[in-house]
Amino acid sequence: MTKYLYLFRGGDKHMSEMSPEEQQKHMGEWTTWMQGLAEKGQLIDGLPLHGAGKQVSGGGSVITDGPFAEGAEVVGGYLMVKAETLDEATEMSKGCPILQADDGHIEVREIMNM
Repeated sequence: MTKYLYLFRGGDKHMSEMSPEEQQKHMGEWTTWMQGLAEKGQLIDGLPLHGAGKQVSGGGSVITDGPFAEGAEVVGGYLMVKAETLDEATEMSKGCPILQADDGHIEVREIMNM
């Protein structure tokens, strides 16, 4: 099986508009979806990312505070999964709760072996 990376973008506005009870229910949907992947042996790893960070450029001489994109373009988390093909990995992503948000989307990328 090949490894794929899901990069999650957007969804922050959607979450901020939810009540605490709705947020808890939404997080339960994430847990259920991820447990389903784990039970099928498809989940490798995945976590949310902290909002703050640094960007290093200029040969290491320029360090900029982040985030480094606007709104729905900020990567908020990742998941690594196993699938036979890119199409299968893409199909598996369709159950992700981030897609409930108007601005939520997932970038699916194959992880290359080196």
